[in-house]
Amino acid sequence: MSRHPTTAVRRLGMIAAAAVFALNLAYVVVLTLGFLSLSTPEEPIGDPWFRVLELLILALMPFMLALTVAIHAAAPAGTKALSLLSVIFMSLTTALTMSVHFSILTLSLTPAFAAEPWAVRLFSFQWPSLAYAIDILAWDLFFALSVLCAAPAFGGGGDARLIRGLLILSGVLALAGLSGVVAGDMGLRNIGILGYAGVFPVAAALLVRWFRPGAAG
Repeated sequence: MSRHPTTAVRRLGMIAAAAVFALNLAYVVVLTLGFLSLSTPEEPIGDPWFRVLELLILALMPFMLALTVAIHAAAPAGTKALSLLSVIFMSLTTALTMSVHFSILTLSLTPAFAAEPWAVRLFSFQWPSLAYAIDILAWDLFFALSVLCAAPAFGGGGDARLIRGLLILSGVLALAGLSGVVAGDMGLRNIGILGYAGVFPVAAALLVRWFRPGAAG
C-alpha cells in the first residue's frame, strides 16, 4: 500500500470501511432477530425483518465499492493493475446483487408476482432459483476475485500483513462456496458466506484504522 495516500483517499477509505463494518454488524443483528421471531426453523423470515435485511444489503453495496476504489487509489504502482481489477469485480458484485435484492424488495412481495406459482423459482433463495444463482455469481465468484485482487495492495508487515491475509482468506472461502452449486448442496455454500459475511467485515474494521488520517500507510 502506498505510504502517502492523500487525505481525501484516506477519508474515503475510512468512511467506507467503517460503514461496511457497521452495516454488516447491523445485518447480523437483524438476521438474528428475524430467526428468533420464527415459530420453526423451516419458516422463512418475514416482515419487518425481511425488508430491513434487503434494505441493509442495498445500503451496504455502494460502500463496498467505495472501499475498493479507495484501496485502488492508495495502492502502490506495481499493484494498480490488480487493484483496478478489484474495482471492476466489485462493480459487478454490486450491480448484480443490488439488482437481485431491489427486485425482490419491490416485486416479489407484490400480489401480481407473489400469486404466481413460478415466483418461487424467480425470487426465492431456495435452490434452484434465478435470484439465488445470480447472487451466488455475485458473491462467490466476483466478490472473491475482487478481494483476492485487492490483497496484493497491502505489502509489508503489521496491519498490512493481517489485512492481506484476511482478504485472501475471505476470497478463498467465498470461492469455496461455489462447491455448493457443483455438489447441489447449498449447505456447502455456507463456507462462502463465512468468507464475505464473517472474515471480510473483520478486514473492514482493520481498514478503518489503516485509512485513518495520520496513520502510517
